[in-house]
Amino acid sequence: MHNNLNIKTKTLIHIILILGAIGMVLPFVWMILTSGKTVAESTSLPPQILPASFRWQNYSEVWNALPFISFFINTGLMIFFRIISSTLFSAMAAFAVAKLEFPGKNIFFMIVLTQMMIPAQIFLTPQYLLVQNLGLLNTVSALVIPGVVSAFGTFLLRQFFMKLPDELMEAATIDGANIWQIFYKIYLPLAKSGLISLAIFTSLFAYKDLMWPLIVNMSQDKMTLSAGLASLQGQYATNYPELMAGSVLAIIPMVILYIFFQKRFIQGIASTGGK
Repeated sequence: MHNNLNIKTKTLIHIILILGAIGMVLPFVWMILTSGKTVAESTSLPPQILPASFRWQNYSEVWNALPFISFFINTGLMIFFRIISSTLFSAMAAFAVAKLEFPGKNIFFMIVLTQMMIPAQIFLTPQYLLVQNLGLLNTVSALVIPGVVSAFGTFLLRQFFMKLPDELMEAATIDGANIWQIFYKIYLPLAKSGLISLAIFTSLFAYKDLMWPLIVNMSQDKMTLSAGLASLQGQYATNYPELMAGSVLAIIPMVILYIFFQKRFIQGIASTGGK
């Protein structure tokens, strides 16, 4: 009786997971199918699932209509510099909160947690004014500024540092190491899985960021992939096949990265909940 119950439970769980997986995959399948349709087929009612003849011209047309090479370069630079700055500064702040004693430490960490609870849209105006006063509008640097410091990254890495023994710092101090050497040579390498997790989340957040790139960069050659694709959305009419073709082109880099670093992605994301 107990075995039958376990089998039924596992079967139900697998059915739910399969349905969830199908629900996740369907939008991507629909995007690919729509990218090969004509405008009439993409807007027909009832919806036409398969195109009469896959229209590969949509890809060449959208590639020629937008500077995709600039989009890829800008997006890559934004992700790279956000990962470098976010992991470095978040690691330093997390190490200080987790292992050092200084006045107001708990208040500082409470402020970090408070920032995570506040909607990011509230910071748009002061961030824009900061970028404007620095004269960085329509530059790649403007794309990087919001991700220089990450409250989420500070919280995430703090959890990793807190699980590392304090005896390491005591032993290193006895050997004559200063705080920077303790952080850089001892604790930082031991938090490698946490740094990988933060790098993965930072790259994903940066890759899909839409609002900020639209606000700070008006020139098309300084836009990211998300902002560039948004320009295909018309006010009164939209060429959905070209929009979907552009979306397919935009996700190719992330798909390739996931294929090559699939193990790292899974380990990094799993470690955030399992440590």
